[in-house]
This record gives sequence, structure tokens and C-alpha cells, in this order.
Amino acid sequence: MRVSVGLGTCGIAAGAQLTFAALEDRAGKGGFDLARTGCIGMCYREPLVEIVDDEGRRFTYGSITADRVDRVLAAHGPDPAPVDDWLVWGDDGAGSERPFLARQARIVLANSGRIDPEKIDDYLAAEGYQALKTVVTAGTPEAVITTMMDSGLRGRGGAGFLTGMKWRFTRLAPGAVKYVICNADEGDPGAFMDRSVLESDPHAVLEGMALAAFAIGARKGFIYVRAEYPKA
Repeated sequence: MRVSVGLGTCGIAAGAQLTFAALEDRAGKGGFDLARTGCIGMCYREPLVEIVDDEGRRFTYGSITADRVDRVLAAHGPDPAPVDDWLVWGDDGAGSERPFLARQARIVLANSGRIDPEKIDDYLAAEGYQALKTVVTAGTPEAVITTMMDSGLRGRGGAGFLTGMKWRFTRLAPGAVKYVICNADEGDPGAFMDRSVLESDPHAVLEGMALAAFAIGARKGFIYVRAEYPKA
């Protein structure tokens, strides 16, 4: 059995470190593997604990403070009976948030809350860096740009400019030195999307930057992130 705790900024603010410490104490006695993950985007239900049982079924619990750890673990013992009071998602069809979550398709946040953001092996196990490997070994910059153009991916600013077009303009621009800049700053009050991605799936950001660098001919990259995001 695998038990993971969301330890992004939002989780820590809600007391997830105490939850993790309580689970760590129990994990030392055997019975399950304990892992750290980032935020899955459900900040209002932190601390979040996910259990993957021996059959591969996922059960996500919200508001699991340290004093609730034993009850949740006991519910996934020899006679499993998920705790409905705190269950937000269960692969068995239960969960208070299931009707809402079941309609969602996670793309950018596909790995968030699923992998340990500080372990590259976790990212590799989730097919991380495969796109970069393919491009570097058998691709060309123009092919990458064409793929981006065909995808229709656009910037998230007001203009919604095609990403592939930006890359093409940059590649064709004169100048021997070019850079990739990752703008991880958010000007909107209460907007934490960039922080969430950097904290939960940092290697995806690095792989994206490397792909962009290959496409435009850059040799250096910079990540701009505000000081208020120390974990990012």
C-alpha cells in the first residue's frame, strides 16, 4: 500500500507536515510506503492524503489532520472500509467530490499530487523527458515548431498568441545568443497556478524549457519566480 501526503505550500499551511510526521511514525512499523507529493489543486481540502491499495485503487482523503491518521489507515487494513466522512475521491465510486472531479481531464496537472516533485525517478516513471529524448535524438527544430503550430497551443495572456509562431519568430530573429525565459510570476491576486506547477511537477517545466530552447536555438534559460514562492 502506498500513502502520499500533499506537501505544497497550501498543504503545509493547513498542517500537512504534522500529518506527514504522524504517518512517518506509523510507516516505520511497516505496512505501507510513504511518499511526498505536491498539490493536486484542491487546496480547500488540505491536508490531503491519498492511499493506493494493493489492488491499485486510489482513495483521496481531505482535511486529514494528524489526529485522523489512525482512523484512515485502519480503514484500509485487512477489511477495507473507506471513511466516507473525509473521502473526496474513491476508485470504488464513492467520494464527496467525485461528481465534480469525474468530469475533469487533468493535462498540465496530470502529475501533480501523483509524483514526488523532488525525485527525478518519479518523473521518469511517468514518461518524463521522453519528448525531449525523442526530439534531441531524432527531431529537428523546425519539426518541433511545426508540431507546436499544429497543436494550436496558445499563450495564456490576453492576446492568445500561438506558441509555435512565437518560437518560429524567435528562431528566425537575428542574433547569436538567445534565451528561454520562464515567467512564473502571477500578477493576479490569489492566482497560484504557476506556483502549483513549479512545486508539484518542476521537471515538466524544465523539460518544456529544454524543448523550447532546442526549437529556437537558445543555450541558456532563466526562471522568474517571486520570493513569496520559496518552495517553487
